[in-house]
Amino acid sequence: MSQVVVIGAGLGGLAAAVRLAAAGRDVTIVEANDVPGGCCGTATLGEYRFDTGPSVLTMPEVLADVFAAAGEDMESALPLRRLDPYYRLRYHDGSHLDVVAGEDAMTERVRELSGAAEAERYRRFRARLGELFDAEWPAFIDRDMTRLRDLARPRVLARLAALGGFRSLDSLVKSHLTDHRLVKAHTFQALYVGLPPRRALGIYAVIAHMDTVGGVFFPREGGMHAIPRALAALAEKAGARLRYGVRAVKVEAGPSGVSGVRLDTGERLAADNVVVACDLSRAHTGLLPKGAGDWRLRRPRYSPSCLVLHFGLDRRLAGQAHHTLHFGGEWDATFEALRAGRPQPDPNLLVTYPESDTGAAPRGHATLTVLEPTANLRGGADWDRLTPRLEDRLLGRLADLGYGDLSSAPRLTLDPPAWARLGHSAGTPFALDHRFSQTAWFRPAGAARRVPGLHFAGMYTAPGVGVPPVLISGRLAAERVLESAR
Repeated sequence: MSQVVVIGAGLGGLAAAVRLAAAGRDVTIVEANDVPGGCCGTATLGEYRFDTGPSVLTMPEVLADVFAAAGEDMESALPLRRLDPYYRLRYHDGSHLDVVAGEDAMTERVRELSGAAEAERYRRFRARLGELFDAEWPAFIDRDMTRLRDLARPRVLARLAALGGFRSLDSLVKSHLTDHRLVKAHTFQALYVGLPPRRALGIYAVIAHMDTVGGVFFPREGGMHAIPRALAALAEKAGARLRYGVRAVKVEAGPSGVSGVRLDTGERLAADNVVVACDLSRAHTGLLPKGAGDWRLRRPRYSPSCLVLHFGLDRRLAGQAHHTLHFGGEWDATFEALRAGRPQPDPNLLVTYPESDTGAAPRGHATLTVLEPTANLRGGADWDRLTPRLEDRLLGRLADLGYGDLSSAPRLTLDPPAWARLGHSAGTPFALDHRFSQTAWFRPAGAARRVPGLHFAGMYTAPGVGVPPVLISGRLAAERVLESAR
């Protein structure tokens, strides 16, 4: 039986392990932490529990497909609920827009905010988002990009160009919408790929389609960390072994390819195939064998990072949406500051209030998470001095926005140095940005060309950052392993 070692029990590694175990492979997952999840992590502070990773879940069918690969129904193991609204967008001028399900309902919200003419423009733009998604998803997102010929799809590229996919995201959206508030609603997603809207390609409008049209979801119990816990249980049920609290220190390889993995316990796990699903930049500093180098990582360009404050509240917040985006009064200047490695002058904030996750706080209490984009560690800031300044400013901003004085509330802070301590290169949990030279085939390859049997999954590989892309990367890695055995 083929022996596979998966390094990292994050979403990508777990997705690969589930499929490989279900296909009859002998799978061992090695995870340095004591729980599964990787970037989709969890932390506690007294009686409060926080999700320390992604808070936005879209495309639940991608997750359901992992369960289906093992013959299981996701709804039974991991029931989800659709958020309503998906987002609440609050603007500097005091107006707001709830992003809701359904074309007619959403068009009516736009009409109330921006008028009948803009509502019709929005309806046409929504159709354009769907066209971009239909062209891009099967050809470039849900497809293996380890070979150059996979990128050369003239008809699809021509179609994407005709739809505006190779314009800047900013100009694409502005060619359809005139209200700056709606433009922001469909371009802030550029932050997910680590770029300002003026530098992100129009193809990333598919992210706006995924969350404003397809919807945003949340586990009914256990928060976002319920996802890796359910996947880990699924992998074990399929026959995989999980080793927690054990670190892989070296992938061994010979002339014919990988042969095993050395652990920090001194053990050696024999392997015909290895799937590396951890921080790829760090893996290249000693974990990987000679010959595994990838020219795409010679000059990596990392995404910005973030300052995240997790609060334990002694009260519930009436009428608060699960996700609220507070847009600052400055727009272009915030992105320019990020690009230059400076603090944003008037940052846009993502506030997450997982009210339905009742197990995250004592009865009558709640948790609140606030994310402010920041430069990563490559910016050279003195974070020992900068973090307290940004925390104080953020507390003041939250008070002004109506959240009250949170200065004495239990608080867990994650800044770029903290992300680095958690194992993220450049102190960013968002890996490489998605400029053209780090997209699709140009992103680090999913397999080592000169080391047979060595595969990669996670946000450093294609398709890239985000829960659905990372799950897809795991599927693609599993498919390459299974294909190599035929």
